[in-house]
Amino acid sequence: MENVIVIGIAGGTGSGKSTLIQRISEEFADRITMLSHDFYYKAHDEMTYEERCQLNYDHPDAIETDLMIEHVKALKEWKAVERPVYDFTVHNRKTDETVTVMPSKVVVVEGILIFENKALLDLFDIKVYVDTDADVRILRRILRDVKERGRTLESVVGQYLTTVKPMHEQFVEPSKKYADIIIPEGGFNTVALEMLTQRIHALLKEQ
Repeated sequence: MENVIVIGIAGGTGSGKSTLIQRISEEFADRITMLSHDFYYKAHDEMTYEERCQLNYDHPDAIETDLMIEHVKALKEWKAVERPVYDFTVHNRKTDETVTVMPSKVVVVEGILIFENKALLDLFDIKVYVDTDADVRILRRILRDVKERGRTLESVVGQYLTTVKPMHEQFVEPSKKYADIIIPEGGFNTVALEMLTQRIHALLKEQ
């Protein structure tokens, strides 16, 4: 059985990480496995929508990282997993729904906090951090949350100032020191993107 190579891609919100992931997905399609930390936000069926809106979603405690660790370990053993489904429009997990994730030679795991957890960090063979100026990141976050997640401008800005920015400074930015590779601008950095995709191509060809 071939060894599975796990690539972790971290970086702050709006850093260009999602664009990098999208470009990689387009390049390799189903030849690699993609897994996002965002899928593992905890379920809060006991709360109202208004109460869920007040939660700090940028703190590590908001995510069921232990479950992701189990899933990454299973994928490294060539076992399929049933990952959760999360609905950002209602801030809750769909507890009656999962998606089957199949193993492959290369597994790409992405999320803003994936380098913060030591047990998860230790599962990555290659660690990539996407680094972008804070003013660019907030503008990208506003556009994403308003267009794709149905949020108001006021709620996005309020969340950024009260939780996103302080959590980035406390947890995300310090985790950059664990990266093997730092990519400015993420998927918008075509040179770095090409180097990373070439590395994945090489990994897929290795026996």
